[in-house]
Amino acid sequence: MPYRTLDKDRITATASRLEQRIGERFPDSSLRKVAVELVALANDTGIQAAALEKPVIWLRILTGLAVLCAAMIFALVGTVLSFDRISTGAFDFVQGLESLLNTLVFAGVGVWTLVTLEERFKRKRALDGLHALRSVIHIIDMHQLTKDPAAFNVGFIPTKSSPERKLSRAELTRYLDYCSELLSITGKLAALYAQALNDSIVVNAVNDIENLGTNLSRKIWQKIMLIGETENRLAGGRGATAIH
Repeated sequence: MPYRTLDKDRITATASRLEQRIGERFPDSSLRKVAVELVALANDTGIQAAALEKPVIWLRILTGLAVLCAAMIFALVGTVLSFDRISTGAFDFVQGLESLLNTLVFAGVGVWTLVTLEERFKRKRALDGLHALRSVIHIIDMHQLTKDPAAFNVGFIPTKSSPERKLSRAELTRYLDYCSELLSITGKLAALYAQALNDSIVVNAVNDIENLGTNLSRKIWQKIMLIGETENRLAGGRGATAIH
């Protein structure tokens, strides 16, 4: 079903289209450079997610050989070595049974560790990719950090250390909207890892990234709403002056 799974190619195409839109409106902005980096990251994420869905053949072969060697060692101990001189007393029997159980437990732990080695290997690669996405989210947030709608208020006086503000209300609204879209695409890229690898740790990390992006996007939309309210107040003031 095409609408039950995320398509990495469509996400990459959406990121590429967004980069073009940002470049057409803000060609010299650093936000465009972030968008370009996100497109490259989308390509890398798609490749990594596809790789995580496939079995790691060399690791499975190595695991199989290790299990086979362990089985051969146990078979050697059980068949070749002689136990004829071991006493059949109750005390010796209990000791032998305890040793056997300990050996089986340690062997089971060892086999389980080898069997889950591929899962842990994939988890490490997924978490590395998610770490890069988390960093991009914070970089996007830094770009909208100084975009303050309060600068459009009547009577606003900037200080010497205030950032230079060249964007109009409409341009700032588009700029902030682009930041929100970048955050949304980053969340979708993170979800590709959860789709490729059904691991609880990876899924929790993906949820954390999505929640982080959602919270930051909420802050951005609060700024967009403030820009609209400021424009409405100014329009209302002009209307009252005309009536007066």
